[in-house]
Amino acid sequence: MIEFEDRQLLRVYMGEQAKYHHRPLYEAVIAEAKERGIAGATVFKGILSYGMSGTLRTTKIFELSQSLPIVIEIMDTQEQIEKFLPVVEDLAAESGAHVYVTLEEIRSTVILPGK
Repeated sequence: MIEFEDRQLLRVYMGEQAKYHHRPLYEAVIAEAKERGIAGATVFKGILSYGMSGTLRTTKIFELSQSLPIVIEIMDTQEQIEKFLPVVEDLAAESGAHVYVTLEEIRSTVILPGK
């Protein structure tokens, strides 16, 4: 029987051009998550999006979009995520980038091969 644990999933949305001290903001967020012992984080690059401005951004060859969407998913305990949220806020504020953050309660488990 698979047993699940309560966790939180933090999602951080930004444009790929968002910078933090001349490097991609998403790299800075991931580096800080790793340094602080966050259980897991993944960066996804979108191929098509629109946001509050209504502007479509796409990877199509004729559309040379400079700001495709980036989504960072960070998963850990509620305590770890609560400690990490101010870090994300500080990085975003210092970068000057428009960042959108969501948080949800999840249940997760790891399925290992051969178990």
